[in-house]
Amino acid sequence: MRVFVTGASGWIGSAAVRELQRAGHQVLGLARSDAAAAAVAALGAEVHRGGLDDLDALRAAATGSDGVVHLAYHHDFTQMAEAARIDGAAIDAIGEVLAGTDRPLLVASGVAGFASGHLATERDEPDPAVHPRTANAAAALALADRGVRSCVVRFAPTVHGDGDHGFVARLVEIARAKGVSAYVGEGTNRWPAVHRLDAGALVRLAVERAPARSVLHAVAEEGVPTRAIAEAIGRGLDLPVVPVPADRAVEHFDWLGRFFALDCPAANELTRTELGWEPTHAGLLDDLAQGHYFRTPRAA
Repeated sequence: MRVFVTGASGWIGSAAVRELQRAGHQVLGLARSDAAAAAVAALGAEVHRGGLDDLDALRAAATGSDGVVHLAYHHDFTQMAEAARIDGAAIDAIGEVLAGTDRPLLVASGVAGFASGHLATERDEPDPAVHPRTANAAAALALADRGVRSCVVRFAPTVHGDGDHGFVARLVEIARAKGVSAYVGEGTNRWPAVHRLDAGALVRLAVERAPARSVLHAVAEEGVPTRAIAEAIGRGLDLPVVPVPADRAVEHFDWLGRFFALDCPAANELTRTELGWEPTHAGLLDDLAQGHYFRTPRAA
């Protein structure tokens, strides 16, 4: 297959590109900047210049492809409605091209949109009030009625591995800056996690096999207690581990406080059964124990 990948130079996207190539697929990667284009080319993929707001570029790439993996997103927590609008328009544009072809369209979403403490399964529907991006996932699935083999992959909030610059890396930076590794409340709230390479493998399987209207969970661990995460960071930095009251979470962690206080466990049984996906890489705590999160300065 010739697969068009948005977000091809990103953390998950670059892993997905390599997985697709290893399976014999050709990859066309979207690149908004010169740096992104260089990164896509270094992966051995063909470069397609454009951004998510360049709908003509998206349509052109989708037209010449056998399937689309849409992983790019503007992760700006101060402009969530605008980011969701751009994402929705991109999905609509790609859907127009794929309609009636039965070609696959994989759209990324997340598992952190459910009631606190509820073990979310692939059959559960998230609360649309949690994040405006939720409506885009629903719109992607609805494309199945128009002859698109669409599926949604909900990623764990923690997609970890060597080189991560996401939530866990930010927790490490905060701990180093404040001199303590903290957790919220009692630290019993849980974060799902998946290794980046396992996430990439799931993307490849979904493109190849997922039936239309599938919802899949890129979750290897249902929920790692946040206190255990803070303790692992404390060991890695040789810092004390302390609790932070819930009403001071944002004060201590800045914008990340709202997320680190969530209890959002998520199951993966249906995903494993549907696609035969078996995560094989290190879990989050084992990954933290390897030490790469604590390099100074952090590797680019």
